[in-house]
Amino acid sequence: MTINCKGQLVDLSSPKVMGILNITPDSFYDGGTHKDQKEVLKHVEKMRHEGATFVDVGAYSSRPNAAHVSETEELNRILPIVNLILNEFPETLISIDTFRSQVAKQCIEAGAALINDISAGSLDDKMMPTIANLHVPYIMMHMRGTPQNMQEQTTYDNLVKDILFYFSERIKTAKALGIIDLIVDPGFGFAKTLTQNYELLNKLELFKMIENPLLVGVSRKSMIYKTLGITAKEALNGTSILNTIALQKGASILRVHDVKEAMECITLVESLTN
Repeated sequence: MTINCKGQLVDLSSPKVMGILNITPDSFYDGGTHKDQKEVLKHVEKMRHEGATFVDVGAYSSRPNAAHVSETEELNRILPIVNLILNEFPETLISIDTFRSQVAKQCIEAGAALINDISAGSLDDKMMPTIANLHVPYIMMHMRGTPQNMQEQTTYDNLVKDILFYFSERIKTAKALGIIDLIVDPGFGFAKTLTQNYELLNKLELFKMIENPLLVGVSRKSMIYKTLGITAKEALNGTSILNTIALQKGASILRVHDVKEAMECITLVESLTN
């Protein structure tokens, strides 16, 4: 199970960590933290040192009810950061967290390695053809609606079945266009209630039938801190517990704020299976 990132084959049969770099002022956990270039580089260096295979850069906050940001603003935020990181750490595999084809195209041309799309192409019909032309890995997430209205769209006939059907359709479309490296993300917290998030995690092994690598992003999310009656800042222990469960149920990539702890989860879970 490998993906091709800029000519480098990344083997996902051993789980990998994707570290989060939010350059948005309003992300739910680390919004506004990485305000200047020095802070950004320090954070990227720390994540790389701790074992992150990928660094996921996002300039559009997708938390529930986040403010809408124009494409121009998103590009103005993200392109200088991609250039900054690659000038300092040229071998970094940068993932771009965007649902806009133009942002994806310009960032890949600037040297990013893969695209992480919360909408799986449904918010920009040029996204999948663009990915096919760029020949880069594509992470497609399950969501309904937009970040602004997704939490009003949580009614399903059968949660897991509906999500699996969604992916079968999206994957079919992607493959018809010639996209080779596909990763699926069930979208914890996106158009899902607290209860539905746990149902999804409980049945996560069913996603193995898709036969594509599985990315899981539960890091410090409300499914942890609301359940425990704590804050996002206090949710690292809960994150490690849910990441461990996700790994045991087949996750190939953990998308996290805290790389060191996620790497520890992988080491310990792999010690069980080895």
